[in-house]
Amino acid sequence: MMLDWSSAGWGWMIFGGIFMLIFWCAIIGVIIWGIIHLTKKGQNPSSGSTATEKTHYMDVLKERYAKGEITKAEFDQMKKDLLS
Repeated sequence: MMLDWSSAGWGWMIFGGIFMLIFWCAIIGVIIWGIIHLTKKGQNPSSGSTATEKTHYMDVLKERYAKGEITKAEFDQMKKDLLS
């Protein structure tokens, strides 16, 4: 009785293909993560407020002025500081 070796390798070929797919997805994922990490590292969030933050701070400032917590002179000075 002879063994048929021609079909014995299909199971390993499928396993190898799945392994290679997982391997390359991991490699590509690490590369993408590295690029994102390096580009975010170059940004300095403390260098200045964004427009959204400034808008939020102006809303708080207006609210404090409307409640009478600060005077007109204080409001003008704080507004000038925020917008510069």
